[in-house]
Amino acid sequence: MGSILKAQKANASKAARAVDRKDKRKADDMMALDDSDSEFEEKQELEAVPATKRRKNKQRVLLLSSRGVTHRMRHLMNDLEVLLPHVKKDSKLDSKSQLHLLPELADLHNCNNTLYFEARRHEDLYLWAAKMPNGPSIKMHVQNVHTMDELKMTGNCLKGSRGLLSFDQSFDDTEWGKLTKELFTHIFGIPPTARKAKPFVDHILTFSIVDEKIWFRNFQIIEKDPLSPNGPPQMTLVEIGPRFVLTPIRIFEGAFGGATVYSNPEFITPAAIRTAIRKEQGKKYNIRKDAEQASSVRKEKRRRAEDELAVSKVFA
Repeated sequence: MGSILKAQKANASKAARAVDRKDKRKADDMMALDDSDSEFEEKQELEAVPATKRRKNKQRVLLLSSRGVTHRMRHLMNDLEVLLPHVKKDSKLDSKSQLHLLPELADLHNCNNTLYFEARRHEDLYLWAAKMPNGPSIKMHVQNVHTMDELKMTGNCLKGSRGLLSFDQSFDDTEWGKLTKELFTHIFGIPPTARKAKPFVDHILTFSIVDEKIWFRNFQIIEKDPLSPNGPPQMTLVEIGPRFVLTPIRIFEGAFGGATVYSNPEFITPAAIRTAIRKEQGKKYNIRKDAEQASSVRKEKRRRAEDELAVSKVFA
């Protein structure tokens, strides 16, 4: 009897253990189901929320000029084409009065910015910077042009590399400065996905406002002193070129036209300056002729009257 009771107790304990195991398995299965349901619900919520797409910089610039550009103007355009790998260069525009064709050309070349160089009288250069297709656009007078070949600076940078943009604090002081800064950021800022761009940043483009004019400079970024290459890193800037000065004339609301947003009251056209110089030179000529005439009058007044007892009359 004792052995039978022991066997019954052992069988009962085994059965109780088996029941506990089943209950634990059921509880674990229920927990796993709850976890899977919560994960599924979280996935559905994430899918329901629209994912914010990363903004891509897709700026492309159309570069072209008018007829009548000189060699220096053409070299400046070539330097800008080298500096900006996202530029698409087009042939010269035949007519200077049909600027409304430029938005169509930009659309054909799949460009959303335009740099148009307009030459007047083979000596005056104007630059149009416009945002396509709805504007705004800025007309500027280009002065003091110095190309890379002309300057022969010691700076150098990789062709196709991306450059940093540095704007003077004066751009934020005026409304036209803020608009110009935003437009130049779109045009001169090289997107990382540009086809000809290289993933290097080794130069900086600076824009400064002095005497109501925009001064453009291009510098190379040197991290080490070339005289002591093994020394500590020392950041220096060496000018590369080109360099030029822009005088804003007028800002239009549309692309190459529209309402005038800003007009520079201090701007004087180069033709008016040359006319004033010629007038000053003409004044000098008139003053010289008047002095000659006054001198001849004085000589006539100082001349003595002819004497009747002169030898030529007595022994005639």
